[in-house]
Amino acid sequence: MRLILAFLAVTFTLVGCDSSKKTDKKEASEVTNTETSTFTPSASDKELMDKIQKQTFEYFWDGAQPNSGLAAERIHLDDIYPSNDKHIVTTGGSGFGVMAILVGVERGYITKQQALTRYIKIVDFLKKADRFHGAWPHWMDDNTGKVKPFSKYDDGGDLVETAFLIQGLLTVAEYYKTDSTEESKQLVADIQELYEDVEWDWYTKGEDVLYWHWSPNNGWKMNFAVSGYNECLIMYILAAASPTHPISKEVYEKGWAKSGAIATDATYYDLKTVLKHNSDTVGPLFWAHYSYLGLNPKGLKDQYGDYWELNKNHALINYKYCVDNPQGYKGYGENCWGLTASYSVNGYAGHHPGKSDLGVISPTAALSSMPYTPKESMQFLRFMYKEQDSLIGKYGPYDAFSIEEDWFVPRYLAIDQGPIPVMIENYRTGLFWKLFMKNGDVQNGLNKLGFTYEK
Repeated sequence: MRLILAFLAVTFTLVGCDSSKKTDKKEASEVTNTETSTFTPSASDKELMDKIQKQTFEYFWDGAQPNSGLAAERIHLDDIYPSNDKHIVTTGGSGFGVMAILVGVERGYITKQQALTRYIKIVDFLKKADRFHGAWPHWMDDNTGKVKPFSKYDDGGDLVETAFLIQGLLTVAEYYKTDSTEESKQLVADIQELYEDVEWDWYTKGEDVLYWHWSPNNGWKMNFAVSGYNECLIMYILAAASPTHPISKEVYEKGWAKSGAIATDATYYDLKTVLKHNSDTVGPLFWAHYSYLGLNPKGLKDQYGDYWELNKNHALINYKYCVDNPQGYKGYGENCWGLTASYSVNGYAGHHPGKSDLGVISPTAALSSMPYTPKESMQFLRFMYKEQDSLIGKYGPYDAFSIEEDWFVPRYLAIDQGPIPVMIENYRTGLFWKLFMKNGDVQNGLNKLGFTYEK
């Protein structure tokens, strides 16, 4: 669920997409990624991955909000902010951002000490910021830490955004756990305390399901019970894993999994969809990204499905759909694909195969799917940097574009930029999957819910 944001569109001319097919130490992708394909990136491919990882990392480093160090909800290079939210912190995007900063450390863009200093600043802000039964709001004012309403009744806790933030923070804590400095030890302890303060069980209202929002002014008026399948699996796992405010297995089974109704035998382009994507055959691709920045889908299974198969097929279906191009949009093809929620020609939209395909390509869709579709994602990455450099700015590819409508805007969203460096790193080295899956609380939660997984 992502907000439909109205904004003033600025139109630019695009070069048409060419949809023709293009054909030191070893990274993990070269050795262990055979389950996705036999694709091995070339030296020039690795240079492109380096380049885009650095550019997207910079969104969360140089582009961070000055007071908190957290992620800006959006950065518009045209300096047009129709919603007057230039200085607003995004909670979920900040969860992605703290992980992106670790990419900067591992790739040598910044030092581990520089990152530590930033993390201390971030955590100190979060300790003082507005929380509602432990959950942060979707948006916060960077200057005060106070809630900025996301919509009319959404002016309190947002449990989904909080889960994305906690996923990132726990990953950071694992990264610094082996350090012996007092600063590192304090950071790890503070992050654990932030996690333990989230009252996950309270957000059930005493029912067998988690609710997305609560507000001290509007109570449960949003009334959004979170049932699968969508981007929110990580919320249920962290809720089950909580050492202080855990949910029961029944909440997961009855609420998220709808007493087993989440599973499906449906296929699309001869690929199993595995789980029901609510009322759609297959959802926007961010569903295959947000929960899996830290949660490793390789080997992850429960009674309802195989999550590697789920996500790999989701990405492949998206790719095959764009190559098939049933609506005949200009530019779609093997090198130009990827549908997810992003800016769109008229505001903001959740693009995905079917009726919600509006002819808009969102670069994060293909790029953040690198672990699932390395060959196809690399085709898109090469295309963007070698043939469409007008669509790339200081923080990497712009949020969205349409060849059909001859449109793009020089604007970025944190929730779209963040998964790019993180998921590319997961493809290359598995860094974030290794860190997050080491967490003892996370392992307890997965065991509690009946998951099998790679350690």
